[in-house]
Amino acid sequence: MRKYLQELAKRKDLLLYLVVSGIKAEYRNTFLGYIWWILDPLLMGIVYYFLRVVILGMEGENIGAFLIIGLVAWKWIASAITSSAKSIIGKAGIITQVYLPKALFPFGVTISQGINFSFGLIVIALFLAFYRLVPGVEVLWLPFIMLIQFLFLSAIGLVLAYYSTFVRDIEKVLTHVMRFWFYGSPVIWEAGRLGPEYQIIVDVNPASTFLIGYRNILMYQAAPDLERLFIIGLVSMGLIAYMVYFYNSNEHKLIKAL
Repeated sequence: MRKYLQELAKRKDLLLYLVVSGIKAEYRNTFLGYIWWILDPLLMGIVYYFLRVVILGMEGENIGAFLIIGLVAWKWIASAITSSAKSIIGKAGIITQVYLPKALFPFGVTISQGINFSFGLIVIALFLAFYRLVPGVEVLWLPFIMLIQFLFLSAIGLVLAYYSTFVRDIEKVLTHVMRFWFYGSPVIWEAGRLGPEYQIIVDVNPASTFLIGYRNILMYQAAPDLERLFIIGLVSMGLIAYMVYFYNSNEHKLIKAL
């Protein structure tokens, strides 16, 4: 285990390469290029504003800022999880030729998608300015929520990256799981909109903790739910530690599966 951790530490250059290449790959062959980092969340906000306000007639106070915060935060969750599931399979050509600690690949995906999320914060800032919303001192909790979200996504990514190598159907199932998770999370609606009989969906949903936390500190000058964030962080760190140990013991099986 110690040797594996040392190998992970030695491969910082590879991790940096995976992060940079992951950032560049998403919009590499598009006409607008990296402008999509800003344009993509903006267009998502317009689409869901039209759905919620124009079609469904569900208006709300500062609804544009509400939607964009939820959509930008959700995009990091969705893109990190779906990309992590393909992170080892997608690098099969390299992995089968050179020994590399495989845990680096899902880590690289989560970091690169986290950097994309930071560009989405620019769009959020524009919406906050438009609605004249000024975050209070609680905004200092923003890096903490991002750290916990990173740990959570890294833990999920390590699990999915490994098992997707053996069960290729996971990628297809994940599409439907993420769609259900999206509508089961307060991305485009308020957490209290569900009836009491469905409130458990919000209560046990880690995405809800992140989404509500971001809105609290950016819109409502309130602190996030620190107790839940600490629990998510501790469970995520425990799962990361176990999965690193698991990778150390079972990486040889990945080569055979690839």
